[in-house]
Amino acid sequence: MPRRFHDLFHFSRLRHPAIVRAGIAILAVAITLAGELLSHGVTASVPYTGSYFGNEWLRDLFLQARKSDAPEQRILVVDIDESSTGALGPWPWPRSRIADLVETLLSHYGVRGVALDIVLPNPADADGDRRLALLSEHGPLVLAQAFDFQQGRPQMLREGQPGGATGRYGARGVPATGFIASHAALSRHGKVGNIGFVPDADGVLRRVPLLTRFEGLTFPALGLALVDCCGTGNHAPLALGRADSARVPYRRDWNAYTVATAAEILAQAYAADAFRDRLVIVGSSSLGQGDRVATPLGSSRPGLGVQAEVLSMLLDMQAGETPRPWPGSLIACLFALAATLLALIGLPRLSALASVALLGGLGVTWLGMAWALSPHDPDFVTTGPLGTLLVLLALAVPYQWQQSQYRARHLLNTLRQYVAPEVVAELLQRDEDDPLKPQAFDVTTLIADMEGYTGHVESLPVEEAARLTRDFLECLTMPVIGHQGTLDKYTGDGLVAFWGAPLPVARHADLALDAARQIVERVGELSRLREQAGHAPLRVRIGIESGIAVAGDFGTVFRSIYTAVGDSVNTASRLEQAARDFPHDVIVGAGTVERARRHRFISLGERILRGKEKPTTLYSLAPENDMPLPSARNATS
Repeated sequence: MPRRFHDLFHFSRLRHPAIVRAGIAILAVAITLAGELLSHGVTASVPYTGSYFGNEWLRDLFLQARKSDAPEQRILVVDIDESSTGALGPWPWPRSRIADLVETLLSHYGVRGVALDIVLPNPADADGDRRLALLSEHGPLVLAQAFDFQQGRPQMLREGQPGGATGRYGARGVPATGFIASHAALSRHGKVGNIGFVPDADGVLRRVPLLTRFEGLTFPALGLALVDCCGTGNHAPLALGRADSARVPYRRDWNAYTVATAAEILAQAYAADAFRDRLVIVGSSSLGQGDRVATPLGSSRPGLGVQAEVLSMLLDMQAGETPRPWPGSLIACLFALAATLLALIGLPRLSALASVALLGGLGVTWLGMAWALSPHDPDFVTTGPLGTLLVLLALAVPYQWQQSQYRARHLLNTLRQYVAPEVVAELLQRDEDDPLKPQAFDVTTLIADMEGYTGHVESLPVEEAARLTRDFLECLTMPVIGHQGTLDKYTGDGLVAFWGAPLPVARHADLALDAARQIVERVGELSRLREQAGHAPLRVRIGIESGIAVAGDFGTVFRSIYTAVGDSVNTASRLEQAARDFPHDVIVGAGTVERARRHRFISLGERILRGKEKPTTLYSLAPENDMPLPSARNATS
């Protein structure tokens, strides 16, 4: 075979509908699968460099819709705000004032622990530094340091002395490249937590490192260090899972936290038991100090609020109150697979508009599932199945429409003049590559012919002979099409039709008999009109038999036709020829009598038909005013 034809052969195989649909299905499911694999590949580290298919945007919408103002009673936020700096002096404050603030919280208000969301890289007043160092080393005070996680800086950050390394969580942590820490006198022996982070590519803070790895040591986050030292009586390490960073849940807005100004605390403006046993974060929401970050809840939020949210999350983890983990990635992949299979099954049977509606309904269903899943799995891609549905919308719907148009043209060209419109419509709804291919069907064949056609037309002018032929064939054709029959072919002055193909019909024998009665009536009306004009009466001969036949598109590359072949078809032809020997216009075979349910018959005896070795029992339709019998074999002698 020449190479050109060889290539064309293989290309045609690749264009086979089954292969194309499989390719679309694989691509659609791969969209979701790739997203889930990508998400699990990057969420273990910070920073996160992108949002797969709008995943973070959708998650942000979920967070905004879910945020709560329900009070968080376990945490106190002490804000060094503009009113505090206005009353007590500008920032930076003397270390002794900061120490006074911490001691007031611990002694007067009886809080459980304090974390400073403030980095103190340089020494200041010696008394204040000494007091803070003692509180951090021997008391429930956690100081802050900020690790840097960005790669490729021209000069790595090295300011202060990192402290607070822990072995409670093993050799884990997000790799850091630099730091800004408190000076050595503060951090050398005390409790210290990291407040450093890197926002996502869009500048929004969604994840924080809970553990940081630097120069072979592991350092906890500020909130984690505070919970480890002061959270509850249980001092076992928190079960952080395998990830060293965490997605901040943002369950509460800023208004949900109890916020007191630093000036109010120092002035002891609250009752002594107002904040007893709470964990405290001290920081600043002041715009002048620049501690503002973009979060899913707003473009400029206090960084102090993020630390409070992380602490709240860790307290929930310690209390076992976090949402139970669900396999979001697995559910997303299974949904994408199920949606793809449903679409491939359903789209061939639906119009383009209904197909779009189906995919839209699946999209709404997934959004509801993603809403429910997102608190239980922070890592799965919420928009992966939406990408799958978009692929199906962009590729499967147009392809199926094109296939439907092709099949419609093929079917219409072949069947429009042979079968009832409703049969064509139903065939178009079926997802079959070639509904016209030859198949075995149980059919009833009707063959009708004009008796003495030559005698009727030989003395007529050509125009009148043609008109008689057309009028007679119309009397035969309309009842066939009207009773859902398939018109096989015209035979000059007659036709061949069958029921039960290309669509199986449960009562094909009764439909054929109904059509035969109507043909006889219409030919009778035409005959009466011709007799009034002085012409000879017309008679139609009809043979009907039922049985297994092979029906399909037969022929050659030059011409083909949808027809049926088989013994029952041949028998119907012999019965039509036998009608010339009987006064009955309709001669029915035993197969039709067995299958009929609504008609009565009269037996005409047995006869050996041409081409048959054994006698065949012949029947005819009983008059319509006879009531039908309940038995299927309802012939009378």
